[in-house]
Amino acid sequence: MNLKNFYLKAICFSLIFLTLLNINCSFADDEEDDEETLSIINETITTSSNSTSPLELNARSCIVLDRLSKTIIYGKNEDNKVKMASTTKIMTATVIIENCDLNQTIEVSKKAAGTGGSRLGLKTGDKITIRDLLYGLMLCSGNDAAVALAETAGGSVAGFSEMMNNKAKELGLYNSHFESPHGLDSNGHYTTAYELALLTDYALKNETFANIVGTKNYTVTINGYPKSLNNTNELLGILNGVYGVKTGFTNGANRCLVTACKRGDMDIICIVLGCDTKKFRTSDSVKLIEYAFKNFEYVNIGKLVDDKFEEWKAENHSQDKNYFNIYKASNSAKLEINYSALSQSVIPVLKSDIPSIKVDIEMAKSFEAPVLSDNVIGGITISSDSGFIDYCNVFTTNEVPKKSVYEYFVDLMKFDFLQNCQ
Repeated sequence: MNLKNFYLKAICFSLIFLTLLNINCSFADDEEDDEETLSIINETITTSSNSTSPLELNARSCIVLDRLSKTIIYGKNEDNKVKMASTTKIMTATVIIENCDLNQTIEVSKKAAGTGGSRLGLKTGDKITIRDLLYGLMLCSGNDAAVALAETAGGSVAGFSEMMNNKAKELGLYNSHFESPHGLDSNGHYTTAYELALLTDYALKNETFANIVGTKNYTVTINGYPKSLNNTNELLGILNGVYGVKTGFTNGANRCLVTACKRGDMDIICIVLGCDTKKFRTSDSVKLIEYAFKNFEYVNIGKLVDDKFEEWKAENHSQDKNYFNIYKASNSAKLEINYSALSQSVIPVLKSDIPSIKVDIEMAKSFEAPVLSDNVIGGITISSDSGFIDYCNVFTTNEVPKKSVYEYFVDLMKFDFLQNCQ
């Protein structure tokens, strides 16, 4: 074989191999064609509407979380620790927004520029603002942008990862751990669908974050030159009510999608992790979102409990009725009661369960004085045909003292007087 041809073939093979290796280790969060997405959405909605069977999902773990009450509307393996790929960047963006001047211009390092996988396309020495890096991070899922941001805020990837983990602890995300700002696979980098939903809910409360992830197209400036970006979130601008937030893919995590969607007064976060294909990622998300809005409705259980409690007091413990027997109690004392706060006053409930919601009050009846304030004497259970909804304690709000020696004397005198009058 001609030595020159051999070297040429070897070089070509190496280039092909390296390209495939780069794609394999971190497949880009590439854009979905809008027409294809719309076709998947319509097909999924039609199929789901005609189906009476439980949801069939490809996702390894998923969750639908109601943002108002933090109630889990639907969950599947939502507490399993799993890899989350580029959905990691929700935490990355949050930490950056809270700790950096977004108008600051930074110079891209060689390490950041050399980061593989999905990229903004940065080169060593490029000048770009932190704000534009955030758009590159969240719209086109730039791993190079992630490292550039991490080095700016934390000095290094390791330093920034420590900031991410500190934020996770602050938010009570004890089953999440971060080793990078981009989410490329590593054994110590994981979260759960539930904690990722809580993180997303927190992040979306920041207006800057919400604006970035809700942007379909944006133009950043690198070295004074414009570059157009398109959001990889296939449901944004396509599915009714969707306003963010992030896609993800690695071989270890498979296809992932975090979606925020609001229709009317109901606002949810839908997360699917570990889908085999992009089509499954899209269709699973649509199934879950449509299921939530079709089958759930907000109910003010706080008002139901309050009405039932006042009704119970009117029937059992009004001015002329004293439900409680308190032995050795002061003659002038009357026990006052109230109930503790519910977990949430307004919650999403299955529409089919709403007529079956009931409020049951159970109360102890007899005590011996003294009775202290803040003493739990009963409880209120809220349930439906599907089971338990919530519970709160009934407690005393005043102290009932023991009868005094003087009161015993007065009672005795009254008794003797009545006896003599007979």
